[in-house]
Amino acid sequence: MKVFTTDKIKNIGIVAHGGAGKTSLTEAMLFNAGVTKRLGKVDDGNTVTDYYPEEIKRKITINTAVAPVVWRDHKLNILDTPGYSDFIGDVKSALRVADSIIMTVCAVSGVEVQTEIIWEMAEEQNIPRFVFINKMDRENANFYRVLDQLKEHFEGLIAPFQLPIGAETDFKGVVDLITQKALVFGADGKAKEEDIPADLADEVASYRESLIEAAAEGDDELLMKYLEGEELTPEEIYQGLQSGVKANKIIPVFCGSALQNIGVSALMDRLVDFAPGPHESEAANRKVDSDALSALTFKTLSDPYVGKLSFIRVFSGTMKSDSVVYNSTKEADEKIGQIFVMQGKTQLPIPEVHTGDIAALTKLQATATGDTLTEKSAAIVLEGIEFPVSNLSIAIEPKSKGDEDKLGAAIARLIEEDPTLRFAKNVETNQSVLTGMGEMHIDILIERLKTKFGVEVEQVDLRIPYRETIRAKATRVEGKHKKQSGGHGQYGHVFIDMEPITEAEFEFAETVFGGAVPRNYFPAVEKGIREAMMEGILAGYPVTNIKVTLTDGSYHAVDSSELAFKIAASLAFRKAMEQAKPVLLEPILSVEVTVPEQFMGDIMGDLNSKRGRILGMEPAGNKQVIRALVPHAEMHRYAIDLKSITQGRGNFTMEFYGYEEVPANIAEKVIEAAKEAKNN
Repeated sequence: MKVFTTDKIKNIGIVAHGGAGKTSLTEAMLFNAGVTKRLGKVDDGNTVTDYYPEEIKRKITINTAVAPVVWRDHKLNILDTPGYSDFIGDVKSALRVADSIIMTVCAVSGVEVQTEIIWEMAEEQNIPRFVFINKMDRENANFYRVLDQLKEHFEGLIAPFQLPIGAETDFKGVVDLITQKALVFGADGKAKEEDIPADLADEVASYRESLIEAAAEGDDELLMKYLEGEELTPEEIYQGLQSGVKANKIIPVFCGSALQNIGVSALMDRLVDFAPGPHESEAANRKVDSDALSALTFKTLSDPYVGKLSFIRVFSGTMKSDSVVYNSTKEADEKIGQIFVMQGKTQLPIPEVHTGDIAALTKLQATATGDTLTEKSAAIVLEGIEFPVSNLSIAIEPKSKGDEDKLGAAIARLIEEDPTLRFAKNVETNQSVLTGMGEMHIDILIERLKTKFGVEVEQVDLRIPYRETIRAKATRVEGKHKKQSGGHGQYGHVFIDMEPITEAEFEFAETVFGGAVPRNYFPAVEKGIREAMMEGILAGYPVTNIKVTLTDGSYHAVDSSELAFKIAASLAFRKAMEQAKPVLLEPILSVEVTVPEQFMGDIMGDLNSKRGRILGMEPAGNKQVIRALVPHAEMHRYAIDLKSITQGRGNFTMEFYGYEEVPANIAEKVIEAAKEAKNN
């Protein structure tokens, strides 16, 4: 592929709710541009952009894929993004480098959850939008119903640039409201111009007038002329629409059938005409016409043949193959080898990449997703990518010793590819915890561990890091360790007091009088207590919030030792725990749930059923934020519950708040389960 200059580049993200036909639309664009010789189908597993085994198997997009096409001497960098919420991180990264998006909406299903979520994200970033109402050939397809939904759900001037000719099995083309011509499409995706069907004349006239009004609103001078009753020329209408779309004042609506390749070439024409180029969008921290290089890494993939692939968008300057650049995020030099343009999984080498273009680099050492590549002499750090926080955690265990050795490295590679993934070793529960965006996300990650890295793991129940403490004081509790086995024996003897405290996890003190226990054994006593605290007497969980005071004891001049006093202290500790009314504590999380107002009652009811305490609520834009304290034991599947209650429209954050006593009926079950686990 040849190298394109900035004024001939368009970076366009294709986004939608899952199943609306993003990948089919990408496939039709590739076919129309002559990149492919046949229209691939998601159901057949032969599309250019869904090439991962997991994508082919599940028939969904999991990774954002780049598919550049050349159309009317312009390079359209198409970013085919996932449509399911579990992979919204990939959508976020695509939006960071796209200058406009095509919101693909199903003509049957209409506006769906992910449509709303991604629209809101694009609105926050002020990204110009095109709408493509797809699947017009399907049963129950209705362009006008979906158009009404768009206007009902979203703000902004939503303006049809086309009207459909027919629907369902009779759908055959579109009326272009700008040229006022009917475009009837053949099997090759090419349009034949015809006169507008007579039965559409009134409708076309009405929507054409609305389009002229939209054009006037796209340009202040034209608006004055329009309001004064003057007629706009075709050139002025075109100019007004172009200005309005690029300034995100007008949201044009198109329609077609990606699978039948009807209307796609007409959409591509309008992308060339109206989509903003890189020189018309803002680059972070530096004007795009600067000569100095600045590029953002927006995605990382592990390729089985060439190793790590880093996808970049150049925001300013030029990057050349076989050069050295500076990673200003990591403050490290990076050697650039061959630069590639990616066409799905196909790598096309190019000598250099200019401002505004998208390319891929291989085998970068320090660079990760979100990093800036620049010139050392003019180093800046571009605004990175704010990925959503994943909240669904599971515990995993390797199936074999060999898998255990490879697990850490394999997970590190997956995290490099997917910044929404988290992995940690919980030292309290001794479990490896994998955290993702949802069930499908985690299932696919576990699948990838096996297929890509040969590591097999199994899910196990997530253990809650309970604690134990006391509610009463125990005084003068004795612990004696005496053992005689020929030669030197062992002798340690202590008396301790134990009491609950709130200001610290543990305090140790001594009030020994007259050398009953020599001072040099005090550290051994404290160490014995600390080690004993690691396993409480109720369910074997660590003990917290106690003060232990060494009050008395005795020693033997020959047989006493640090080990003996350590053992004596631990014996005294267990006796004291039994006397001091031990209780089980559970971790409490501070939770913030953000949901549309209509779900507030259901959410609060659900949190109450989880033993949560509602602290308050406050508005946040068009949503409500509910704050609550909820036991950790009730929250480990909350990501799934919230998605179910809100149809995916809610999100939440949680962080550790503190420990509180477990209700007696629940404590009994936890203690019983711990005893069973120990016996097994």
